[in-house]
Amino acid sequence: MRKTTKKILTLTGVLATAVTFGVWDFQSSYVEASSHREAPLIANDPLADNTDLYAFRSPDDTNYVTIIANYVPFQLPQGGPNYYSFGENIRYEIHVENDGTTGDDITYRFTFTKMNQDPTTFFNIRLGQQNLKTSYVCQKSVNGGAFTTIVTSGVVPPPNIGPRSISDPVVGLGAANYDALRSLGTSTATGSGGEIIYCGPSDDPFFVDLGGIFDLGQTRATATGTNGPRDGLGHKNIHSIAIKVPIATLQKNGLPVTSAVNILDGNFVIGVWASASRPATRTLSTSGGNPGDAGAWVQVSRLGMPLTNEAVIPIGSKDKWNSLTPYNEDPAMEEFFCNPELGLYMDASQFGGAVPGLTPLRIQRNSLQAYDFGNTKQGLYPILATNGGAGTALDTNLFGKYLLRPNRPRSVDLLPIFHTGVPNLPPYQLATGKAGGNPLAVGKPFINNFLPTFGDMLRLNMAVPITPRNHPDFSPLGIVQAAVLGLTNPTYAGSSALQWIPNMDGFPNGRRLEDDVTTIELQAVSGVALAAIGLWYDDYTAGGANPVTPKLLNVLGYSAGVPKNDTTFRANFPYVQAPWSGYANHSGQ
Repeated sequence: MRKTTKKILTLTGVLATAVTFGVWDFQSSYVEASSHREAPLIANDPLADNTDLYAFRSPDDTNYVTIIANYVPFQLPQGGPNYYSFGENIRYEIHVENDGTTGDDITYRFTFTKMNQDPTTFFNIRLGQQNLKTSYVCQKSVNGGAFTTIVTSGVVPPPNIGPRSISDPVVGLGAANYDALRSLGTSTATGSGGEIIYCGPSDDPFFVDLGGIFDLGQTRATATGTNGPRDGLGHKNIHSIAIKVPIATLQKNGLPVTSAVNILDGNFVIGVWASASRPATRTLSTSGGNPGDAGAWVQVSRLGMPLTNEAVIPIGSKDKWNSLTPYNEDPAMEEFFCNPELGLYMDASQFGGAVPGLTPLRIQRNSLQAYDFGNTKQGLYPILATNGGAGTALDTNLFGKYLLRPNRPRSVDLLPIFHTGVPNLPPYQLATGKAGGNPLAVGKPFINNFLPTFGDMLRLNMAVPITPRNHPDFSPLGIVQAAVLGLTNPTYAGSSALQWIPNMDGFPNGRRLEDDVTTIELQAVSGVALAAIGLWYDDYTAGGANPVTPKLLNVLGYSAGVPKNDTTFRANFPYVQAPWSGYANHSGQ
């Protein structure tokens, strides 16, 4: 039998191959992914690879929230002649949950169409015409209802090939500059909630020393010269979907932010995640024609909290984790948050000595000479037996049975940070003002992004005021720096009352473009959130005067090596910087 007729690729839950009646049938696991090439199978489908997700109050108009979902990783600016683009026959979606019940409350769906205006040339842009010219349709669903179109023919700017292609009035597009084309790619939704939308290429805003992190944790913040840290996304582009949405459109009752009771009003918490889906079957023809897509839509990529599947879920479980949504997480996967692998490399009694780059980060093994948060130890679990957390979030009549688990010490901090958000309840309040140094006592409120839908989403309390980017205390360390200020700065540490503290609007309360999520998450694995609420590091003696010990200072001073993006951000929507030009010099960055 000849096997040359056609090829059919089917996305299912089984990995198999079969040859039947002259047709190759490839069945591969349906996958989802977070971060750049993060899961084994989505790495082979870059057009659908969801790389990063951001959600923050718009710094230039604080009645809005901006959500940015990025796709198509590691784009070389000079990567012609077939430049990077959004894919056809893919549904790119941004999902919003705002009332704590299972299922999307708002879904934005984007589909893209490409055309060649001049198929006689190998150039992407020539004589005022574009090949791979891309447009999009945006649709919106509310409360699971039918999708309605809010942008009918959105313009996607072309790749930033170079000055002749973009600006030459004879051989190129004749634009004044690339920003002029970008402006044409910004649309205002019609018949909807006042959304402003941009879809197109941009500088990749994520920054991290990929070479060091993946070389067995060899972070190298203190190294210099050729051995110093390098931004693995430096001078790389991405494709962004950015939506600027009125807070009243996102809030569950349609209320403006001026209606918030206070800056931690739980009625203004939203959860955000993004995804990409493809038809279940793709048929490839040996005649060289376009492939045909058919069948039900299958989700192949998703992202909520950054680095979840990249740095928390082990490689043997990534594809299974990726097959889920925030509404049907596998409870067994919670083990990876409760006993994180990274914790083993921050524990001298385990493998801490094997990863010198993480030496400043150490787990509390004897916090307050009572609590052991090493992997498989008990953490705060012993207080469950007597309901020692009564009156707090750890009360067995509230969330105690979820947060306190035997041999799963990080169920009390990492699990809620990633899967529920953090409530404004003891013990999740700053140690400032906690009576007698008791970590379970009432302290200073500083975060409330709790949304009782148990799954991986980026949670944001829209009532928290922004920290101006030029504020002297603005920090890419987000909530970690807010906690430091709340514990040590006399302006905030002198009172246990609720106050606005700079960077309360930072990750993991949403995610700003500037936030150094790699450093924050490594500090969190090391227990910095536990320390903030009064479960200090081992070199502090319970009852002592000063909990700011050398071990705590080591954690707070730790850096993953790349503290900021390799270029600036914009002050106005879409805030991500314009894409790098392919004509520029990108060697040696």
